[in-house]
Amino acid sequence: MSHTYLRSTSMTNTRTNLHDAGIQFRADLDFVRYAGCWEDADILIEAIRPGPGKRVLSIASAGDNSLALLATGAEVVAADLNVAQLACLELRVAAFRHLQHDHLLAFLGIHDSDQRLATYALLEPDLSDSAREFWRTRRAEVSQGIIHIGKFEKYFQIFRRRVLPWIHSRRTLMELFEPKSQAERVQFWNNTWNNRRWRMLLRLFFSRFLMARMGRDPEFFRYVNGPISDQIQQRACYAMTVLPTDQNPYLQYIATGNYQSALPRYLRAEHHDAIRSGLDRLTLFHGPIEEAAAKHGVGGFDGFNLSDIFEYVSEEQASAMYGALLQHANTGAGIAYWNTFVPRSCPRELADNVVPATQLAAELFAQDKAFFYGHFQIDQVK
Repeated sequence: MSHTYLRSTSMTNTRTNLHDAGIQFRADLDFVRYAGCWEDADILIEAIRPGPGKRVLSIASAGDNSLALLATGAEVVAADLNVAQLACLELRVAAFRHLQHDHLLAFLGIHDSDQRLATYALLEPDLSDSAREFWRTRRAEVSQGIIHIGKFEKYFQIFRRRVLPWIHSRRTLMELFEPKSQAERVQFWNNTWNNRRWRMLLRLFFSRFLMARMGRDPEFFRYVNGPISDQIQQRACYAMTVLPTDQNPYLQYIATGNYQSALPRYLRAEHHDAIRSGLDRLTLFHGPIEEAAAKHGVGGFDGFNLSDIFEYVSEEQASAMYGALLQHANTGAGIAYWNTFVPRSCPRELADNVVPATQLAAELFAQDKAFFYGHFQIDQVK
């Protein structure tokens, strides 16, 4: 694994016009916002079809999906504006390199362990100076298990501890994750789960105001129009009725505080050895993803995992980012990205360069276990 910790020129410019500036100038990016990736890697893999000999440019976030891409045999460049997110990925890389699967799960925080600090001491020599400095002042977070330490995860912890008990009993919560047919899930939703307190408290807790301040950042909602709680209610209904709840790690984490009967793709035992053997094909980049593409784009990229980055910026900025990435896309490359609350797609002026894989995207989105997104987009480069 190689590291590129460069402050890009766009990140060091004077902040003269914050309204039009990039998200790195409008939101704090010096702590762990996401301790896990909240996009479903299963549909991502089907969308861009990575594999041996393919090169993928990926938003790093906490590293989950970049590692899942490695398991396919692809070469991965993982970029992020936030050095804290890259530190999360580096520590995961060290853990995969040295730990067996059960020990990995214990260290990250899925299984109970009182040995995490001792394990960290064994992993620390693998880290870059930047990541080592970051984690040395966060021993309590390491001891807690690093999948739990993000601002977004703490927001769900508040919901689970202070809100959910007012809605449902522990017994009802556990019943949610028992295997059921779709008809049984619909019946459970209608007769047990979707009561008046659920609807009222969901609307309050997952309002734009609270989510922006406690879960994400107000600047992440700059381009969002209208209320969001009704959308979240509709998506929660879909996740609890159409999709099998006993196979949904994201729903399980939100409701229980950990993964129960399901794991994200990168943590499943069948992918452990493939990730470990592919760690030297991973490159980390600190800065905008379009600059990562320019620096590491020799040979081009065959796939792009772009999370939901386009909805944090204006349409003009999204167009510029999209165009910059296209310059480093190989013919046939898949460009995959999500929309949460802001509709974004290939800019009109660039539409002749790609073919939207509309049917495939719809089929995959119908399986998306990270249920709070509003849309999944796949564009294939001509």
